[in-house]
Amino acid sequence: MGEIKVTWLGHAAFMIDYDVESTRIIIDPFLGASPLKPDEIKDVDLILVTHAHEDHVGATCDILKNNKDAKVVAIYELAEHIGKECNASENMVGMNIGGTWIFKKGAAEIPITQVQAMHSSMGIGSATGFVIRFPEFSVYHSGDTGVFASMEIIGRLYNVRLALLPIGSHFTMGIDEAVEAVKLLKPEYVIPMHYDTWPIIKADPKLFKEKVEATTSTKVIILKPGESKNFVF
Repeated sequence: MGEIKVTWLGHAAFMIDYDVESTRIIIDPFLGASPLKPDEIKDVDLILVTHAHEDHVGATCDILKNNKDAKVVAIYELAEHIGKECNASENMVGMNIGGTWIFKKGAAEIPITQVQAMHSSMGIGSATGFVIRFPEFSVYHSGDTGVFASMEIIGRLYNVRLALLPIGSHFTMGIDEAVEAVKLLKPEYVIPMHYDTWPIIKADPKLFKEKVEATTSTKVIILKPGESKNFVF
């Protein structure tokens, strides 16, 4: 049996705490909407960065200053870029879409699989998502993306139980597209992200919840920045 605590840090940033070896994973650490400052984020093992836009790379370099052993996982070209920007090339794990890297820490072994996303990336590699595979509980962070048919394969192949999906439109999926993504992925739970940070991506998570739960068996969990949800598996 294991347990993870998923904390939404605002926008597309999440912190996942896994009870095995006190493992901590940060995803897309843009903290503009977060109650936490970079120097308050400690004991980090992994930083996953989906693509090169500043609202996703965010505070990666600042977090590394206080977590010198943390590994940054990103598509190869972006890992190279971040390594130079942060003067921390030894911390980088460059990979590519379709590949899996297994993070090991004592008794913890966590496969991290990089998957496609439909988005731009400043010309630095490609936009991606990640599937983080805990025992019997896979978490899919889609990154910035529109809906695409291969989400059905991601959900089935990796048995996604929790999906983290954007709903803010303009730069990503909006509510209706995200509902279709849920239908393809078939997760047990979904947490909406990438909305309300700025007026241009304003969206109503309650409407998303209503539409998802009226048409699927997926449960929508709405968090405020800084709030957490625990999952036992």
